[in-house]
Amino acid sequence: MSEKGTFYITTPIYYPSDKLHIGHTYCTVATDTIARYKRMCGYDVMFLTGTDEHGQKIEEKAKDAGMTPQQFVDNIVEGPGGILDLWKLMNISNDRFIRTTDDYHVAGIQRIFKKMYDNGDIYKGKYSGMYCTPCESFWTESQLVDGKCPDCGREVQDAEEEAYFFRLSKYADRVQDLLENTDFLEPRSRVNEMVNNFIKPGLEDLCVSRTSFTWGVPVDFDPGHVVYVWIDALFNYMTALGFENDKYHDLEAFWPADVHFVGKEIVRFHSIIWPAMLMSLNLPLPKKVYGHGWLLLDGGKMSKSKGNVVDPYVLAERFGVDALRFFLLRSFPFGSDGNFSNEALINTINVDLANDLGNLVSRTVAMAQKYFGERLPAVQTADEEKDAELIAMVSSLRDKYEEQMEKYAFQNALAEVFKVISRANKYIDENAPWVLAKSEDSKPRLAKVLYNLLETIRVCGGLLKPFMPDTAAEIARRLGDARTDWDSLTVGIVNFDLGSRNGQERESGFREVLAGDPRVKDIYTINVNTDATTAQVRTVQLLVEHPEINVIVGFNEPIAVGAAMAVHSLGLAGRVRMVGFDTNVKCIDLLQSGAVSALIVQNPYAMGYLGVEAVCNLLDGQTYRTAELLDTATRTVTKETMFTIENQKALFSFG
Repeated sequence: MSEKGTFYITTPIYYPSDKLHIGHTYCTVATDTIARYKRMCGYDVMFLTGTDEHGQKIEEKAKDAGMTPQQFVDNIVEGPGGILDLWKLMNISNDRFIRTTDDYHVAGIQRIFKKMYDNGDIYKGKYSGMYCTPCESFWTESQLVDGKCPDCGREVQDAEEEAYFFRLSKYADRVQDLLENTDFLEPRSRVNEMVNNFIKPGLEDLCVSRTSFTWGVPVDFDPGHVVYVWIDALFNYMTALGFENDKYHDLEAFWPADVHFVGKEIVRFHSIIWPAMLMSLNLPLPKKVYGHGWLLLDGGKMSKSKGNVVDPYVLAERFGVDALRFFLLRSFPFGSDGNFSNEALINTINVDLANDLGNLVSRTVAMAQKYFGERLPAVQTADEEKDAELIAMVSSLRDKYEEQMEKYAFQNALAEVFKVISRANKYIDENAPWVLAKSEDSKPRLAKVLYNLLETIRVCGGLLKPFMPDTAAEIARRLGDARTDWDSLTVGIVNFDLGSRNGQERESGFREVLAGDPRVKDIYTINVNTDATTAQVRTVQLLVEHPEINVIVGFNEPIAVGAAMAVHSLGLAGRVRMVGFDTNVKCIDLLQSGAVSALIVQNPYAMGYLGVEAVCNLLDGQTYRTAELLDTATRTVTKETMFTIENQKALFSFG
């Protein structure tokens, strides 16, 4: 299990009475984005989606199509252009897909129904009222709007039949307390709606079985009854983990769910009925239900029942999957309704993706390759006045992004990223790299400008990865397979190298080996290029934020110098020890002065193996001293000799 722990997120299970539309895609892309984000942060994620396949409407539609209900739903779910194909097209990374017709789920629901019956919370009675077949919903006369279904506006029919009921009214006070006094339901605006419209007028017991159709989970102790909708549908979130079945064994690891994403039209079922049913069985409640808004078309809700839907296949094929994913989460606040239009989609693609992000990436990479080939030079010249704002924005971006993502405020998270992208484009105009390239004297400044831009692209591209996974991967590839893991998305990578992974592999290998040592609690990366001043500033920030740090590793001279300056400026020289990775005169001077406690030759093998040894010895209170200091620069370590005791003794002595 991950050190960060687990994270369980779900979509609602969709009703396969017809092909899914862009509204279903909206919810699933949002859920996928959070799942990818949490994985990137280091969580062990379970992402569940699926289909709710029983009910009278499917039974009737299957009959009209000349199919059995099972054949009908199989075609919608698994057939060409069906739900599974749609999620594959949209790059949905769900870990599990549940169908309520799956044998393990059916058996689990029968056991759950019987348990609730045995504890007295399910009882037999007779239903009498109004019923909307397209919505599969019962309504009282007072709930109708102009005598029609309040959800879809269609005609309703009188219904009367023997049925089992769940004692929902028994849990009204507990559910009201849950809604009003916790953050169980978000956005908060949904709470007043649930309490005032459904609980305070008086919760009625809920019909949970039907006898007027047969396509459902049979009530095994009373033939003729099938389980009706909500026990069958809602408990999918637990049966998919192994509750009351032997197919899976993940309940202990992942339940309770961290969040259910649902459309606002089914918030009532998830925030009132679902917790009441869990209370009935004394089961832990999910941590949160988030009711997102609708995508509106011509001011009204998209609905298969109304027939006013937008086909996500058509949009994805025309505009691209990542562009569609981006548009859905960039354009609308997740908790509110949004007006969908092709014009808005095209405008978002043109402004954000083509003009802002696309131009930044293409211009920067082209200039870096044109002026320096595949590698930026080590000698770079910073200009604090011109660089400070962009560096500050990039350095603080991940924290701002994280704050919004944790609130499921996708639009705001993307807005933070694109503020930085916009600033980077302005930074190009302010520094005019094409002018700097005309003089050899200004090449160091040109290198720094391009480095800052490449770092900006790397960080922004990494943060876009949950939203646009393919686009983010292509950006990283164009930057020489740049690191985009979560820990790297705060500041730059040492020795940024277009087209080469050597420096990245040395550092990541070093970190990987070091992370396995029990004496090492956490690893923080300073991550700057050849700029001692920036290294000092960021090291100070790191030491202030994390006072537990007692060893700092500098992977090149500027980091070693800057970090040493930071340690001394904070008066921590007696507590914080330092490893320097270089053998030039400045680093040797630092070692002789005591500012650096260990010095490692700048060699890929020594960096990995001897570097780990040095850090671990410092953690144990020892000091590494380089033997024959002025000779060290001429020494080499090869793959064949690096592990020998003799070679280590020749290079280093322990004091």
